[in-house]
Amino acid sequence: MKIHDILFAPGFGSFYYDDQSAIRSGVTKDGFVYQGAPETPGFDTIRQPARSLGIGLAVNGSEFAWGDMMAVQYSGAGGRDPLFSPEDAMSAYANILSQRMIGVEFGSFRSACAKVFAPLSDGTTFPLAVQYGVSQALLRAFSLSSGKSMVEVICAEYECPLSATRIPMLGQSGDENYQNVDKLILKKADFLPHGLINSQQKFGADGSTFLEYLEWVAGRVHELGSEGYHPTMHFDLYGWAGHTFENDINKMCEFMAQAERRAQSIPLLLESPADFGNRDAQVEGLKQLCERSKSLGLSVSVVADEWCNTLEDIEVFAKEQAGDYLQIKMPDVGSLTDSIEGVMCCKSHNVGAYLGGSCTETDVSARIAVHVAVATQVNMMLAKPGMGVDEAITIVGNEQSRLLAELGSRQSPQMKTAG
Repeated sequence: MKIHDILFAPGFGSFYYDDQSAIRSGVTKDGFVYQGAPETPGFDTIRQPARSLGIGLAVNGSEFAWGDMMAVQYSGAGGRDPLFSPEDAMSAYANILSQRMIGVEFGSFRSACAKVFAPLSDGTTFPLAVQYGVSQALLRAFSLSSGKSMVEVICAEYECPLSATRIPMLGQSGDENYQNVDKLILKKADFLPHGLINSQQKFGADGSTFLEYLEWVAGRVHELGSEGYHPTMHFDLYGWAGHTFENDINKMCEFMAQAERRAQSIPLLLESPADFGNRDAQVEGLKQLCERSKSLGLSVSVVADEWCNTLEDIEVFAKEQAGDYLQIKMPDVGSLTDSIEGVMCCKSHNVGAYLGGSCTETDVSARIAVHVAVATQVNMMLAKPGMGVDEAITIVGNEQSRLLAELGSRQSPQMKTAG
């Protein structure tokens, strides 16, 4: 596959970059924005529009394969890369990328990523947001040049079995965490509602506010859910259980037991129940939490997110069983090759693989993520981008439906639709 030209296109992500540190400190919400000064370097305000940088690779004449660079909502927090600037990325890396790709013949997707993302002359590497967007474009370019779907390119290079099996989706409610729960139930989200439990106001001084909300969601599932609908509840606590109970393992397990009772027999996942402050402490803390909860006979599953960012982080968390599921947050991981290897690492250690991402992503990155999810057969994937239920489920759900229909028809001419 040879790239003939490169284009760059600044754009917007589907949500906003938020200063997590400032929000955790208890700043006041003012309509859609927050009052007060930002605390995380790179932020001009506590909430600011997510921005993206598209990269288009010309293959097959004038046909372009696009990928989008962006960072996650809580950039600069939990060991993550700082805020992404399209202008800075263009200034620093556009010429280098052009030199490394235009006119070069690449033999495979994996080798192309390895060559393009080789260390720079000063010994540094491309920011993860840049690697994420460029690798999307490279995968799409190999798909266009080979006449195969992106999932087929991945399966061929990583020797994954090609399967037309549907991947369950997590839908997120955002701040509209009552009305959007109804939407998620009506659209039969497999996992719901995420909940965005990112402040003491939402969690409660002793967790009671969250527990009441959890119980309401469970009741709503039973009330509105159609026959045969059996979702799993998934809530992101953004470390508030640990913050409230001073990271005491026994107290957090008592809280998890209360949550399990409120769940009304619906399976329950709790993401980022605590933030222990750095990667090593996070690994040890979540490992202890998982071991203790299992020894007590709890069925609540713990999802690791904070401090589990790069492929190296994923490998450490998986090896130490520091979570029942690991979120592979794709913009944080960087190159799609690392996300793919992260999934394989989770599987090799019998840890659940959740192919996630951020509300700040774009339609382009979300659709490409579907191909990664189906190729690697993850346990679950995020419906993205944005914080609206309908848009994310439409983009990711319909992309998956179309893909499975194509794969099914190739595997069996009689199969015309995918379940």
